[in-house]
Amino acid sequence: MSRQPRPRPQGQRAKPRALAAPAVLPVVIAAVTAIGLAAHGLAAAEPAAGVEAAWRALFQREALPPAPPDNPMSAAKVALGQRLFEDPRLSAGQRSCASCHRPQRAFSDGRRRALGLNGAPLARNTPPLWNLAWSRHYFWDGRAPSLEAQVVMPIAAADEMGGVWPEILPRLNADRDLVAAFAVVFPADPAISEGTIARALATYVRSLVSPNTRFDAWIAGDGAALTPSEVRGFRIFTGKGGCVLCHVGWRFTDDRFHDIGLPGHDPGRGAVSGGAPGLPAFKTPSLREATHTAPYMHDGSLPSLAAVVKHYAGGFRRRPSLAPNLRRGLKLSAGERADLIGFLKTLSSDGDPARPRQAGRR
Repeated sequence: MSRQPRPRPQGQRAKPRALAAPAVLPVVIAAVTAIGLAAHGLAAAEPAAGVEAAWRALFQREALPPAPPDNPMSAAKVALGQRLFEDPRLSAGQRSCASCHRPQRAFSDGRRRALGLNGAPLARNTPPLWNLAWSRHYFWDGRAPSLEAQVVMPIAAADEMGGVWPEILPRLNADRDLVAAFAVVFPADPAISEGTIARALATYVRSLVSPNTRFDAWIAGDGAALTPSEVRGFRIFTGKGGCVLCHVGWRFTDDRFHDIGLPGHDPGRGAVSGGAPGLPAFKTPSLREATHTAPYMHDGSLPSLAAVVKHYAGGFRRRPSLAPNLRRGLKLSAGERADLIGFLKTLSSDGDPARPRQAGRR
């Protein structure tokens, strides 16, 4: 929810709950290699069938969002977290988390850069909140080690929500209905505190699972769910374009940090503990619901999917720090670009972008 670079809070990093990128990279590399061979007529039919099965396994959705043992999911906690997410009393003014992460905008805001509390734009684009339960790092620069740490940072940020906890807590504790709701959700620790607020907000964000799309139906075996053009786009995405080397798995992100050759002076991960000093790397965004979350990149500099494809097909700035898996010299014809963009659109729902997939009860 926050975008301005700040020091990482002290504390131990939460253990990854999702499949780590190194575990899937051999599958990805093998599949990309086999598809490249097939394109040149060098692969047999059986390996090609195996590659298709590998892709289907790799892009298969997970059923329920994981949660840490000390903050399990429940329907009541999700509802309380949503209530807080929309509550301007967490700020110094009339702002809430939903002021920037608008449900009707797929939990982004449609702006190039987020709007600060004083009306001035912040340094970075508002990222959507889909599928963060499976993430291992939070914010564009990854400075938060958990959702519980992440959700409270924008509240106290002077240029975002400007909240002051000694003022926030009395306001909320004066609301009898809210006090009763906290007592139900946290019977062993019913006080409205920074900690219980963080746990409720994190649970709500954890529940935001992107809707199923035509791509998911195709992965599940419905061969008619995608058009021939969209299937060709998938082949470019997983083959010639090499997009899958970063946008991997059903969430279409490796949760890692890369320099993709954008202009600007934002140090990104390079200014955060755990990053390489001087390396302007940013977290790989998910491509889920991407048609609803323009403009793109950490700085909102690319207004459309066509602009994103143009960037990767020769539009990035060349420098020594460029991600090694970024395809240098990639050339795409007009038809290939149209196919690739068509495929990317299949990762977005055709209906209401604010309606998450049912996350279930834990």
